[in-house]
Amino acid sequence: MEYEIGGDELVSTAVVRAVSAIEGRVPCSLRPLSDVVDPTALDTLFDPQYDGTPRTGGRLSFVYNDCHITVDNGEYLTLQLLEDRFCDERDPEPTDSCSR
Repeated sequence: MEYEIGGDELVSTAVVRAVSAIEGRVPCSLRPLSDVVDPTALDTLFDPQYDGTPRTGGRLSFVYNDCHITVDNGEYLTLQLLEDRFCDERDPEPTDSCSR
């Protein structure tokens, strides 16, 4: 799943929203993001520079709530359920245990 982070949306908020969407759960039912990564540090990493110019580049990947998440340039999230990710790495053609 790909998720575009809104211009006024914090990266940490986008992560929780996207994970709740991919898992079909309400955000408050998820494990706290702070158990995995400091939300303030995550937001600051992709904030504009001190002079207001946007940061360019940058990629961060981590696992949260059984999802592998990659943040690209603070603009996009790519999410993949760990179950699907491991099946993709083990077997190019899904078997019964890795069916989608």
